[in-house]
Amino acid sequence: MSIQTTIASAAETLPPSLGRIARVVADEPRVVIDSTITELAAQCDTSVASVIRFCRAIGVNGYAALRMTLAAELGRESAQFHASTGFGSEISPDDTLREASAKVAALELLAIEETIGGIDDETLDTVVAALDAAPRILLFGIGASGLVAADLAQKLLRIGRTAVVLGDAHVASAVASLGGTGMVALGISQSGTTVETLRFIEAARDAGSTTIAITGASDSALADAADHALLTRAREPRLRAGAMVSRIAQLALVDCLFVGVARRRHADAVDALERTAAAARTLRVD
Repeated sequence: MSIQTTIASAAETLPPSLGRIARVVADEPRVVIDSTITELAAQCDTSVASVIRFCRAIGVNGYAALRMTLAAELGRESAQFHASTGFGSEISPDDTLREASAKVAALELLAIEETIGGIDDETLDTVVAALDAAPRILLFGIGASGLVAADLAQKLLRIGRTAVVLGDAHVASAVASLGGTGMVALGISQSGTTVETLRFIEAARDAGSTTIAITGASDSALADAADHALLTRAREPRLRAGAMVSRIAQLALVDCLFVGVARRRHADAVDALERTAAAARTLRVD
């Protein structure tokens, strides 16, 4: 995972003083390259000692190492994304619609690349096997994460898997508490701190179900509570309505889960997809 994505993901889970540094650097990473450690500390209304703690918290050995890592990464990304996309800068009121769209597209492409590239293959295979064997799959998320859960559910339903999206938090925890042999509960939360999703996973875990978390925070409460955690990587623009880039990363990840399940029963899955498509076509009105 890139250092910028690490910083963006950590911003909401770090202590307040370190979180301020993370948000400043996430919004404008060049500030590290252009500023001394004392200047950055003053800009973030914190101390030099806090900046050093911040570096260690994100896995970097000091401010000099952070500057070098960011400089190298910004150079690579500048070469990867043409300057005309405005990649690396925030969406501003002065941007044309095309310029703003290009910035979002660049972030979404990077999120897919980092998410898929960072998948732990062993964990993915274990999760796919659990989904494939499960007599029932419960899925839950709040807001945009709930839409991603619904997307995975409809795909699994089309190949004959029993997948249920639970839209109400109380119902989700209640149903999860019933458990059942082989049952799988999958919760989605980018921050990993959504209380309702955490309660859902905890209820399912306590009932003996296999629990899966899809989150952007590896050290979050949700990741810790689940048996298996699959991680998304995303840098959200400041101008956002709910999740944007993180939602695309989540969709890419659940597509991998669907393909993983479908390929285990390839012939049956293809047949099911063709039959369900044909059935849907008969409902169309000319």
